[in-house]
Formats: sequence, structure tokens, C-alpha cells
Amino acid sequence: MLPAQKHTLETLLADAVGQVAKAIEGAAESAFVVPSITLERPKVAAHGDVACNVAMQLAKPLRANPRQLAQQIVDAALALPAAAGLVEAAEVAGPGFINLRLTASAKRDVIGAVFAEGEAFGRSKLEAGKRVLVEFVSANPTGPLHVGHGRQAALGDAISNVLASQGYDVHREFYYNDAGVQIHNLAVSTQARARGLKPGDAGWPESAYNGEYIADIAQDYLAGETVAAKDGEPVKGAQDPEDLDAIRRFAVAYLRHEQDLDLQAFGVKFDRYYLESSLYTEGRVDKTVEALVASGETYEDGGALWLKTTDYGDDKDRVMRKSDGTYTYFLPDVAYHVTKWERGFTKVINVQGSDHHGTIARVRAGLQALGIGIPKGYPDYVLHKMVTVMRDGQEVKISKRAGSYVTVRDLIEWSGGATPDSDVSPELLDEATIRRGRDAVRFFLISRKADTEFVFDIDLALKQNDENPVYYVQYAHARISSILNDWQAKHGGNLAALPKVGLAPLSSERSLALVAKLAEFPDMLTHAAAELAPHAVAFYLRELAAEFHSFYNAERVLVDDTAERDARVALLAATRQVLANGLAVIGVSAPERM
Repeated sequence: MLPAQKHTLETLLADAVGQVAKAIEGAAESAFVVPSITLERPKVAAHGDVACNVAMQLAKPLRANPRQLAQQIVDAALALPAAAGLVEAAEVAGPGFINLRLTASAKRDVIGAVFAEGEAFGRSKLEAGKRVLVEFVSANPTGPLHVGHGRQAALGDAISNVLASQGYDVHREFYYNDAGVQIHNLAVSTQARARGLKPGDAGWPESAYNGEYIADIAQDYLAGETVAAKDGEPVKGAQDPEDLDAIRRFAVAYLRHEQDLDLQAFGVKFDRYYLESSLYTEGRVDKTVEALVASGETYEDGGALWLKTTDYGDDKDRVMRKSDGTYTYFLPDVAYHVTKWERGFTKVINVQGSDHHGTIARVRAGLQALGIGIPKGYPDYVLHKMVTVMRDGQEVKISKRAGSYVTVRDLIEWSGGATPDSDVSPELLDEATIRRGRDAVRFFLISRKADTEFVFDIDLALKQNDENPVYYVQYAHARISSILNDWQAKHGGNLAALPKVGLAPLSSERSLALVAKLAEFPDMLTHAAAELAPHAVAFYLRELAAEFHSFYNAERVLVDDTAERDARVALLAATRQVLANGLAVIGVSAPERM
């Protein structure tokens, strides 16, 4: 159902409710107010196109039998002029549900709407002007991005897109944890490699990172290579294995560049990269501590500074500053979120791994303790579970690059058809391989709810049949493109003329089922944005592809009858557009050939 039709039905039922209420003795005297009308899609398609429970809501205040009240509302609604051409039938079901059936003509209106709006079909301006910041990936620059970061990238980018589809002004941000113990370990690991040590040697640091990428960093550092910086000046290797600070700067810059390449291969872009180190250099961490102490919400015990997080729902108070003077992880997180609030982002969404669950209460408690007007539920969190990678029926646990985990780049390359033993930079792989891999990884990683475990099956990603969901959806788009090309070549068809085609021949069960699925697209996007649920887009696309294939298998498209042929072509052209729009939301390409 189109937004305009939904609004018309809501108004129609509201008018009918008003008429019925006034007719009931005493309703007018009690200053009756028509409630908000809620329309839903029946769970069983045979029950109709739209369901409403308003009669059940009003039965008690109007002292009426809900089924009788529902019938009165139905009769009043059908008598209104606005029902003509929109509502074919209405009936009362169960304890008082009102089920409405739209006319075939009203259902087919969605095709014209798709043609009129094109790439904008499904989008809304409901949240126009509202700013939202989505933070995701936010990996420590201590190694390549792993598959967990890949799930974050897919989720964060898709969430950003569904929010943008509703009019939000979306900003994407990557928070670099470039300070702390892990960065020190990175520098020490690189220094050990630069000194000629390797894992297992005497003198190899116990906390060192063992992946081969550390050897690559050390080699380039000693060779005096220059690493491009995403922001700021490029960093040149100082070549001195004893200069730990220079090694740290080079290693961080090197891995930031490597992560940028991974994100580039994945097709993810950010509006801002925020450095944790800047919170210290700008004095924001110290100012946050001072403000929390001034709030009276802290105390000292055992030489450490504690925050009374139990006052804000945490299960125990938390240390902010340890006895050695260093800060715990959540303190800079609080300072960072203050910057988000100060930048005017009243809506903030963090996409993080489920291992961050414990930080939610701490960060929110810190923000509340500051007393600067930040609401209790700030920020919102989308937590995801990790990914298990399978190939040839076996779990893949290690990477040639990382040494101990599968990287995002591995996943993209393998899913695109590259062999597991290849070690090729993404810019050297052919474009088709990267596209195939990126499409598969993106689609797969958002195809389940974020809080569910996910098994990524490389073998399934490589299949070119309907078992592979991304192939199944993309093939629907490609098949329609092929049909449209044949229509143009063999019948002189003109795509620009399709909006004027008569659609009355689209009256079969299969064609109307496909039409109905097209009409669900706008509501689905609205729901996906409200629930931060991009998996709904993947579900919808699979369902739309299935409806198309069912229609195509049941009815020939390029028939001899011109009116029937053009109407079916119009339906397919609209379907292709909606498939492309949905795929764009989740960052997957819509190929015209497979």
C-alpha cells in the first residue's frame, strides 16, 4: 500500500468512526475524540490487504459490542465517497477486526508511483532535518580488519542508508583507538621484528602480535617507506629500530592505511575519522574527570578514582582512573560521547560487538553523572555477535595475513572467487572479483539480525543458483533486464513510454501478488529504520525476487497481444527498479548480466 493510500484509508476510517460514535447515544455529550487509526497487514493474505482493530479499542468507552461496532464502521466507511475506487470490500473478522480489500486498480497504482519516483521510490521525508551520527567499525589500528569488523561495516553502512531513506541527515564516523596498551604492544611487536626477531625466538615479547603483517610493517619501516595518511601528513619510516616512538607512529599510520584499503574494497566511506589520542591532546579526558569529580558522583578507594555507576543502574561502581594514574577504557568513551552531544548529534547509534555490552551502562552512567542534559538512553547501541567462517565444510580460523583470524579482505577475495592462498592487494584484483566478493559479503552479513550468531559459508557465496540468496536476488534483476532488452529489440519497446501503458491486463493472481510486494517496499524501509534492522531489507529482497520468479514461471511476458505484453513489461520494469533501490540500500550492486 502506498503512503498516500494509507493516509486516505486512515482518514476514511477516522471519518467513519466519528460518524458511528455520534450515532451512539451519549457519545457526542462525552466529547468523544476519534483515536489514532493504526493499519496493519494481515498475517494471512486471504484475510485482505489491510487490517484495523479500532472497533476493539472503542468497544469499552462506547459501551458497544466490538463486532457490531466494527460492522457499523465498515458500513459507514464504504458509504463515503473516498472509498470509491480504493476499497473493493470490507468485512469483520474474529472479535472485531476490520479487514479491507483494495481494488485491483488501487493496487496497480504502485507501478505508476515507481515510474514517477524512480530511485527515490520507497524513500520518505518523515525525519527530514534530523541529524544522526552512526559510529561503526572503530577498530584499533593494531592489525587488519577481521570478519567481526566486516559485520560491523555491513550493518553500520546499511543502518546509515535506511536512516537516510527516511530523511535523516546521517553522518558516519570511525573512532580510532590509537592510544593505550594495545598501541604500545603494536610498537613493541614491530620493534622486535625490526631487530630481526620472530615469534618463538628468545626475546620475543610475550604480548606481541604474531601475524605476518607485523613483519611487513617492520620491513617497510627499515626501508624508509612512506605511508599515506587519511588525515594529516604522510609518515616516513625512520629506519631506526631503537626509536620506539617513531616505530609507533609509522605502525599506526601503516595499519590505518591498510584498514582504509579494506574499507575501500568493501565500499564503505566515513564522514569523519575521530582519534582517541585527540581526546588526550585536547584535554577532553582531563576535563571530563574534573566535571565528574565536581558532580559529586565519584569517590576514591584503594588509590583509584571510582564513578558511582550504581546510581544509574549499573550492577557495581566502576573505576575511572586506576591507582597507577592511567584511565580505564570507559572514561575516554564518555569524553568522546560528550563531543558527539556538543556537535549537535542528539541521536547517536553505536554499532559494536556483543563483547561491548558491559560498557553500555558505564558510558550512559558517566554521561548522566555529568548533568549536561544528555537523555538517559543516549547513545543507542546495536550489538552484533561474531561470525564463523566455513569453507569446504570446515571452520576457517586463521589468515595468511593476520595469523590468527580471518580478515575482511580475505572474506571479500574468497567470496569473489580468489583462492585461499592468494595474497593480493585489493587494488590488484580484477574489478569483477572485488564486486562479487563485496556483494556477497555485504548481503550475507546483514541477512540475519545483528544479535544472532552467523555462519558465513564461502562455498554458498560462490554458488550460482537459487541456494545463494544474493545471487538469487541479483539474478532476478539481471533476468528482468534481459527481458526488457528483448522487448525493445523484438517489439520496438520504449522504456520512456511505460508510465503511460494501460495496466488493466494485470489481473491475475500472480501479477497482483507481485504488485502487492512492490507496494510493501516503503513501509518496510520505514520499519527497518525505526527498528535499526537492515536485515529486513535483505528479507524483503528475497521475497520480492521469489514473487518475480513465481510470476515469470507462471506467465509469459512477451506475448503477442500488445496491451497484455506492455502491461507485463511495465510490471517487470517497476520490479527491476525496486530491486535496484533495495540493493542500493544495503550497498549491493544490481547487475544487468550474470
